[in-house]
Amino acid sequence: MTIQRMDHVGVIVEDLEAAIAFFVELGMELEGRTPVEGPWVDRVNGIEGVRVDIAMMRTPDGHSKVELTRFTSPTAISPAPDNSVPNTLGLRSIMFAVDDIDDTIARLRGHGAELVGEVERYEDLFRLCYLRGPANVIVALAEQLR
Repeated sequence: MTIQRMDHVGVIVEDLEAAIAFFVELGMELEGRTPVEGPWVDRVNGIEGVRVDIAMMRTPDGHSKVELTRFTSPTAISPAPDNSVPNTLGLRSIMFAVDDIDDTIARLRGHGAELVGEVERYEDLFRLCYLRGPANVIVALAEQLR
């Protein structure tokens, strides 16, 4: 047996509205949002009294999703260090292909995004960068050169 597909990547955020706005500005679509709680959620998470609000974001092609989750109970905790760098163990980044990397960076800066390093060219194939987005998640952008 093999997997059928990767369904989504989950991101825990403090400000759900700001995170939705960030990913909408990136070009994703809000597929839906809902509160989630109950005994089954507690059992799945291994935490008692879980109450969350989730928003499912979908790429325009419909193939990829990001689930944004805001914990109302228990309070979300921050990992250390708070602003991890690209070589921190764990989930490193979520990469998106974009048409215009400079325009995308400019629009996302309006939502608090900051470059981690610089925009760089990889041979004659791509322009690439890392941005720090909601909840300090590193969002990678790749513009394919023609």
